[in-house]
Amino acid sequence: MKLQAVLCLLLLLNYELSSCTNLRVIPGSSLELPCLSFQTQFTGAAITWKFNGIDVSVSAQSPGSPTVKRDGLYISISPVTAASEGEYMCLMKEDNLEMIRTYNIEVAASLSYTIKVFEGFTAQLPCNFPPSTQIKANALWFKETDLIKRTQLHLEDDATADNLRMEQLYPLDQDQTLIIRDIVMEDAGNYICQSAEGEKLSSVYVIVEAAPTATPPSCSNFTKAWEPCQDENSRIGEPMLQESITEFSMKLYSYLRESQPSSNLLFSPISISAALTHLLLGARGDTRKAIERAVFVPHDFYCVHLQMKKLREKLAGSLQMASQIYYNPQMNLSESFTYQSTQFYEAEPTRLLESSEENTKMINSWVANKTNNKIQHLVDSVPPSTQLILLNAVTFSGQWKVKYDMKPMKGLFTKLDGDLVKVSLLHHQKYMAAMAHVVELKAQVAMFALSGDNSLYILLPRSNKVTDLQQVEERMTDTAVRQMIEQMKATSPQHIEVTLPQIRLDIQSDMNILIKKLGLSSLFEGAEMCGLYAEERVVLDEARHRAFLALTEQGVEAGAVTSVSFSRSFPAFSALRPFVMLLWSDRANVPLFIGRVTDP
Repeated sequence: MKLQAVLCLLLLLNYELSSCTNLRVIPGSSLELPCLSFQTQFTGAAITWKFNGIDVSVSAQSPGSPTVKRDGLYISISPVTAASEGEYMCLMKEDNLEMIRTYNIEVAASLSYTIKVFEGFTAQLPCNFPPSTQIKANALWFKETDLIKRTQLHLEDDATADNLRMEQLYPLDQDQTLIIRDIVMEDAGNYICQSAEGEKLSSVYVIVEAAPTATPPSCSNFTKAWEPCQDENSRIGEPMLQESITEFSMKLYSYLRESQPSSNLLFSPISISAALTHLLLGARGDTRKAIERAVFVPHDFYCVHLQMKKLREKLAGSLQMASQIYYNPQMNLSESFTYQSTQFYEAEPTRLLESSEENTKMINSWVANKTNNKIQHLVDSVPPSTQLILLNAVTFSGQWKVKYDMKPMKGLFTKLDGDLVKVSLLHHQKYMAAMAHVVELKAQVAMFALSGDNSLYILLPRSNKVTDLQQVEERMTDTAVRQMIEQMKATSPQHIEVTLPQIRLDIQSDMNILIKKLGLSSLFEGAEMCGLYAEERVVLDEARHRAFLALTEQGVEAGAVTSVSFSRSFPAFSALRPFVMLLWSDRANVPLFIGRVTDP
């Protein structure tokens, strides 16, 4: 179902402003204020900022203090706190010219929204914890029954028919959005979202209107096969896909780190992207547009499937990637979808069997076969009512081009909470690798060459503190990551003393939540998959993604040494505290895996 809504927003969390001078923001957000809202040739002008009449220092400030950036052209406040409220004035002087710009900032306790939705449709009521909040419990939702009374919505333990329509879209996440399905007139009114401690986070006024006469869904004119790629040798197709995958990668990582702020993470963005473009092959209408937006490909990029095929072939030497669509045997898939699925993704859609046990065994056997038994279990059961399942599995095994010491060693890894854990180490006193401090990411970065034209980048925050790790992650945009890679490739390798914990991760990400975060909730409620099945709307019942990555040296795991100390004869890179890692294909110029190690 489609949500038709009017949102009255008071704030966007990270943004640049052009002409606004009176702003209302919430605590925990980030704010960047420009001195000028137009291009200027006054490059030599002297710029000063004042906050509540006091000059803002250009030197580094503590978190939350105003920080002057780009020679004074901007002032940044992150995170916004109650102390950030007041007047910000920019003064620019050059020769006989003087320009002043003033902002008045009000720090609000919560956001207010108004949503208008048709009866029978689905409404999403927004609510978010401040970005710096550690999520220990879900927010509480209330509906005001009159000016002084309100009723709590018991979303977790109330199984009445009415409350089954309501649920938090992303439990235990920064985003505490409430979803109301099949909305009725009685759902109109004011809703309050607050933390368990009683802090008000948002208020949402819901207006319910009578629904217009609905037009039955139809696949008329949508049943044709995916448009042919007119220029198979185009030089722009490959870089377009590379940029799309990198942007998609960083968006996925931002969603995952929000829902899992301190645990180990591992996912393969290229693999998830391939799974969604596989589904895109059969999508039409609004569903097609939604998937294209989700994976950051232009609407007229008809060559996306051919480019995905070429990319998979380029990566075949080091990455084992497999996607598959399983469907209810009562569905008659279109011949064109089946043909193109095999042509572009080497995956002929497979009919489900009669029983849950048979389907579970079939799917897990498929996964084991496609990943050389690295991943042997992906699903626990398959309900008989299942209509469509989208599965994806990927493994990578790489060899270090420069080998590590074979002698088994142990060391201590410092976790985010300060606890120490004993780990097996990879160590080399004179490892040849590129190492640099990347200012934009506020991280020490080392690049390690791997077999198959791949590179492992390890981004080491300044300390083992959660705030330093989050600072690195918040700065990991697609542009910043590509700039980091270019910087590291231009950095000459040198002899450095390297100490790494052994990396061995096997993690299953919640694909259902990720798909919703990508704006694809309609896939679970009734999607326009006319290119796949033209008789009725299709419901995606399940999506799974599991990633396995092992970067070890034979013999390192064996034996034990109580402790080890190293002499510092060369510059050192020691990843014995939480870090972010990025496995990058130099051949295809795309990210293969992104992960975070907080507890090896």
